[in-house]
Amino acid sequence: MAALMNVTGKASSWMTPELEDLRDAVRRFVDSEIVPNQERWRKQQHVDRALWHKGGEMGILCADIPEQYGGSGGTFAHQSVVFEELGYAGDMAFGIHVHAIVAHYILNQGTEAQKQTYLPRLANGDMIAAIAMSEPGAGSDLKGIRTTAVRGPDGYQVNGSKTFISNGYLADLIAVVVKTDPQAGAKGVSLLLLETKDNPGFRVGRILEKVGQKGQDTCELFFDNAHVPFENVLGGVEGQGFAQLMTELPYERTILGVSGVAAIERALQLTVEHTRERKAFGQTLMDMQNTRFVLAEIKTEATIARIFIDRCIEDTIAGDMDTVRASMAKYWISDLQCKVIDQCVQLFGGYGYMLEYPIAQMYVDARVQRIYGGANEIMKEIIARSL
Repeated sequence: MAALMNVTGKASSWMTPELEDLRDAVRRFVDSEIVPNQERWRKQQHVDRALWHKGGEMGILCADIPEQYGGSGGTFAHQSVVFEELGYAGDMAFGIHVHAIVAHYILNQGTEAQKQTYLPRLANGDMIAAIAMSEPGAGSDLKGIRTTAVRGPDGYQVNGSKTFISNGYLADLIAVVVKTDPQAGAKGVSLLLLETKDNPGFRVGRILEKVGQKGQDTCELFFDNAHVPFENVLGGVEGQGFAQLMTELPYERTILGVSGVAAIERALQLTVEHTRERKAFGQTLMDMQNTRFVLAEIKTEATIARIFIDRCIEDTIAGDMDTVRASMAKYWISDLQCKVIDQCVQLFGGYGYMLEYPIAQMYVDARVQRIYGGANEIMKEIIARSL
């Protein structure tokens, strides 16, 4: 397959020569360290811990975290290059996206001590991060969580359970959404930074058997008087959790948009190559009007998505990205991703249903994009409130 680039055929507006060099380096890293291991990771249901250390050495785990905290000192453009290259390679196993999200919670919402303690270890891969929001009875409705944190003599005692937690199997540091005051509604929600090592009250459940993204360790987590020191309340003050979540979720949703556009561009290129080579009824599939019309529609929509996400990246770099536009990016691009890949599977015919073909793997990996990070119905509700 030819080297992938964005669908417009030219560099994005936010790209620079420095970022092009980074892209080349990341692409080499992905080709050597990630692509050859995909099938093995799917079977073991998680990546190797060594990959995190290699990513730390490359400086890609926290590419947009300041150097004073151990990061690479770049902007969201640098991190977007990493997300795009993972998307172009079809990787859905390396949980770097969640890792970066947690790093930003700490950078933007944490105390200075929390930044100094955790960000360098997240940047070098010594710690793997996860965020635990969803529960068996509370998904998008974060006010409905039941996990509690009660003050004890030397810290909080956390009790409850979480589910669908990406990086849950390997995580060393988990930002846990808890209720520190169950009677205070949204004002009683806090985020605690829980270290999993030598924490007897913490237990990882089974790695969940998902439809797709099988190389990503998505787990159930259980807390039975799990210990969290008082100083590990994110930001140092109880009751700020809901506001912190609302502030940081746009970053996560923009990331999902970046990854979604990369997947759309990959699906289009794979399908163009296939339809140029595959013959039926004495002609290539590309010679057939239906094929050309479908691909013309896909390229048009992919171009719209690319221009939109490039603007979102620019706004994120500038600090101007808001909740409404992030919700638009998350919902519209993930919907388009699923639609486009489904159309591409159709053009592959029976081969598109075989997992040995990348388009089939993309099909099963894409569906959850419309669910996690906030279900698309929630995104529409957020957008509607802005009318």
